[in-house]
Amino acid sequence: MQYDIEVNGQRRQLTVTGRDGRFIVRLGEEEWSVDASHVAGHTLSLLIGNGEGLVVSREIPVATDPVSGQHLFGIGPVPVRVGLNVRRRFGRTDDAADGGSGPQRIVAPMPGKVVRIVGAVGDAVVHRQPVVVIEAMKMENEIRASSSAKIKSILVEPGQSIESGSVLIELETI
Repeated sequence: MQYDIEVNGQRRQLTVTGRDGRFIVRLGEEEWSVDASHVAGHTLSLLIGNGEGLVVSREIPVATDPVSGQHLFGIGPVPVRVGLNVRRRFGRTDDAADGGSGPQRIVAPMPGKVVRIVGAVGDAVVHRQPVVVIEAMKMENEIRASSSAKIKSILVEPGQSIESGSVLIELETI
């Protein structure tokens, strides 16, 4: 899965794949093997290997900023803001290009479980607003609207297991 991430205002492209129950994370030419699990509620326990035998263990508290919707990761004494946008390909600077002028289908980028749906049929959503949250591999992933629109239909419900490629929500452009 490819992601655009924004860490403290700096945008980067990241690729995450699953292999043998772990995540393989690639940022540029660097690659890490990451074993992640939830501990103590909103804390992640990470074992990070760099392919040269070095393994680092970190426990990182995670929260969501209720105003911006960005994740806050406790890295050392300072919380780091991380915005996440799931992408099908890199290099696009205009997210609205995903939406076009017709109906939008919000599709599951990975298998998982629907945690929550943000809004109801008929509600307006704005560009990059989270519309559904999926839990996959013990991580919550916000799926966002690619342009301003109105929720036309909701095809899933919280607690439902979904497959990669499942249509979750249909939006219509305002």
